[in-house]
Amino acid sequence: MKTDISTRKDVELLVNTFYDAVKQSPVIGYIFDDVVKVNWEEHLPKMYSFWASVLLDEHSYSGNPMLKHIEISRLTAMTEKEFSEWIRLFNDTVDILFEGENARTAKARAANIARLMLYKIETAGAGKSLGIIQREKE
Repeated sequence: MKTDISTRKDVELLVNTFYDAVKQSPVIGYIFDDVVKVNWEEHLPKMYSFWASVLLDEHSYSGNPMLKHIEISRLTAMTEKEFSEWIRLFNDTVDILFEGENARTAKARAANIARLMLYKIETAGAGKSLGIIQREKE
């Protein structure tokens, strides 16, 4: 029987299992490995703190993931396709490992975060394009 996400160890299992799947993904794995060249020893503890803050009210995360993802989107495509894959992998990981209120919350928060990031990336791209058009008119 599966349990809910209730401890930091649960969060670490979720994050580790999720990123193992991400690394294998032909849709988004290259972003982490080839484009960003993620240092996993640094990244994973940040993600533990992020998700523990989101799910367990731990308040251990500080940072600006939105800005980081906007910067990455300038290096490679980060469209609905990539975010849909991220959500699918995250939901699959949660479903395999856990069940309960925090598991449902994790999936809902991940979907909201992905939608907001996609919106911000698209808006940043549109703003960049508008800036170029504006300068060309001057």
